[in-house]
Amino acid sequence: FFFPLSIPNRKTGEPPLINGWIPYLGKALIFRKDAFKFLLDQQKKLGDIFTVHIAGRYITFIMDPFQYVYVIRNSKQLEFHEFADKMASKTFDYPALSKGNFPDLKENLHRIYQYLQGKPLDIISDHMMKNLQDIFEWKCSRATDWETEKMYKFCCSVMFEASFVTLYGRVPAADGHKVISEIRDKFIKFDASFPYLAANIPIELLGATKKVRKELIHHFLLQNMTKWLGGSKVVQARQDIFEKYELLGDYDKAAHHFAFLWASVGNTIPATFWAMYYLLRHPEALAAVRDEIDHLLQSTGQKRGPADNIHLTREQLDNLVYLESALNESLRMCSSSMNIRISQEDFVLKLEGNQEVGLRKGDWIALYPQILHMDPEVYEDPEEYKFDRYIENGKKKTTFYKGGRKLKYFLMPFGSGISMCPGRFLAMNEMKMFLFLLLARFDVELVENKAVRLDNSRMGLGILLPDVDIAFRYKLRS
Repeated sequence: FFFPLSIPNRKTGEPPLINGWIPYLGKALIFRKDAFKFLLDQQKKLGDIFTVHIAGRYITFIMDPFQYVYVIRNSKQLEFHEFADKMASKTFDYPALSKGNFPDLKENLHRIYQYLQGKPLDIISDHMMKNLQDIFEWKCSRATDWETEKMYKFCCSVMFEASFVTLYGRVPAADGHKVISEIRDKFIKFDASFPYLAANIPIELLGATKKVRKELIHHFLLQNMTKWLGGSKVVQARQDIFEKYELLGDYDKAAHHFAFLWASVGNTIPATFWAMYYLLRHPEALAAVRDEIDHLLQSTGQKRGPADNIHLTREQLDNLVYLESALNESLRMCSSSMNIRISQEDFVLKLEGNQEVGLRKGDWIALYPQILHMDPEVYEDPEEYKFDRYIENGKKKTTFYKGGRKLKYFLMPFGSGISMCPGRFLAMNEMKMFLFLLLARFDVELVENKAVRLDNSRMGLGILLPDVDIAFRYKLRS
């Protein structure tokens, strides 16, 4: 027998509450099954603002994209970092930064993200481009005739190794590729349990996950990392900061490095898969992007053979409008991040049109941009992949409307405001470079005609994974 939870007395100005009948869980099960459909159903019934009880939390959803700005700019009352810190410390097994034992560590780590912008971004992007070319050459130079592989596995293999070597350096072992592929295999096992860890399920209930996590963290102990050659400034700067904190043990520092690796590839790998998958499913998109790539190589006098070193400036990457539009379109279709803030006090959130929302200390506020990304008022035929959706008159299109009004936010795969991914510029560059090299050097085509769908188990956590892998084949372009 299930009894309804005692419903908190709703105060004046508080949104309608959807409570659920199962103690503690509330609407957690139905939300986990299909958050997108559940939220749309509630919006139709209750309007653009409502509160849902999910696993002991009261989460107020703001569904109107014109109201996003009022949530995003209220960063003092609506905090994000403490929530992220607690979740990350539990998931990756390091002590929470907010406990007070590590003064200014959070701020110091945040400052390091300057290495992922401006001139330092150019340096790390150049290294990534060189490493991608080395891996493509090692992996694919034998492909004079058609080679067949599974696409997700292929993307994972190339992107994981290129990112690892770019950030942490080369493994000088006789077969460095083998060492990194062993780390990757463990990473994939850990990553499969990530949604459960993020949902606060104890790691002890998740089979071998605890053992796998420990093994992964051990790879990042100082005695192992010092053997790796040619690591990035961003990782070196993180190491230097950790050394200043005596209360941070060797294992804790290694856990931080592992968390940084997960943040670097956990979403980039599936996003790369979807970008490649949609291009191969749509011949006209593939032709337009390849034509743009070939034109750039011709105009800069560069060759596309497997032994030729291709160099791209940031400006050249940015000017590939068809490549960027195709990538943005796949991000629109496969991203499902929930932007969360936590109310630091009882206060009234003032919104557009004299609307007010009463919030209690500890309440969660959530934006769910997937609703915006699939809104037919904003994006005509949102279920359809249109590779040139973000192009207008040959230039990047940045104006989108809803109800005749221009939207400030129309594409949000990397979060928003204080929770925006600091590595987003590097991630975009990496994915563009992967696609650039793949299409410049290889003929690629699908060999299976099955539809690949989104696996909803990561709803709210970033880029959704494919529900199945799919075979494709490639060979060197003549």
